[in-house]
Amino acid sequence: MILNAAWSKPVAGELNDMKYYKITPTILKTFPISVSPHQATEMDKFLVGGQNKRLCSNDVPRRSPRTKKIKMEEHECVEEEEQEEEERDPSFEEFSHPIPWQKIEADGLDCDYALLFLKEEADNLFRQLEEEVVYSTGEEAKVQVFGKVYNIPRKQATYGNTGLTYTYSGVRRLASPWTPTLEYIRNAVTDSTGQQFNFVLINRYKDGQDHMGEHRDDEKELDPSCPIASVSLGAARDFIFRHRDTRGKRSSRQIDPVKLELAHGSLLLMNPPTNTFWYHSLPVRKKVLSPRINLTFRRILEDITEQSKRNINSKKPD
Repeated sequence: MILNAAWSKPVAGELNDMKYYKITPTILKTFPISVSPHQATEMDKFLVGGQNKRLCSNDVPRRSPRTKKIKMEEHECVEEEEQEEEERDPSFEEFSHPIPWQKIEADGLDCDYALLFLKEEADNLFRQLEEEVVYSTGEEAKVQVFGKVYNIPRKQATYGNTGLTYTYSGVRRLASPWTPTLEYIRNAVTDSTGQQFNFVLINRYKDGQDHMGEHRDDEKELDPSCPIASVSLGAARDFIFRHRDTRGKRSSRQIDPVKLELAHGSLLLMNPPTNTFWYHSLPVRKKVLSPRINLTFRRILEDITEQSKRNINSKKPD
């Protein structure tokens, strides 16, 4: 049993020919996956918590966000024999840890959301990360924005395969070796998505005062064909997408922002081309008093990393 979204009448108004629907959570028998009461409750909160949360109107939840097997038109049900045929499809064997997914779509935005860890396991992982992760200090705890250097309003750390580096906001970061807990979380993400990741950027927010400004994860080192997998542990925080054409005083289009609440133990998959068209941020929330750890798993192109190292070494004086 997995969560699905029952379609109701379209909400008044359309945007770029995309209809928005009020989502009513329901349970449909599709794939042999169990959903705990905790998962159902947290998913309900995510789906119904605000009008800015857009879910697609033509896909049922999938066993993996990378495997689109069943399509259906608005208000039409998938035939039972078609479902049974999909369950027998050998391609599903690729994923050893299938979980219920919900699709989130807007103009150029393509995301998948799921609860990856139940509360007890998520609590344990949070505690283990607090013991294992070593965060950056000194110059590595600063960021360059429009030529000015600022203290980062959160703690950051980078881990990954040996020799990998990642450059963003004028700062080049070398990956520390994977810890046992980070390997465990990475493997869980891979088992659930079918994607391989070789790098993780960790952000720790001590409370709702710590935040992250609008940005896109579109650096040249990233594999453009690979999604970015964002795992949240700790306090639930608002996560806001804003289309690039709506930013600034000279915005050229009217597109509503997409606002999500990322729960403890959740996984948000940002698929291409999301980071081409949409900025995302984690705004200040003064009422949040407890910490949150976010892990964004990425796939770094190793040949670009090697070229970057050669360029840096060639600039060093003899």
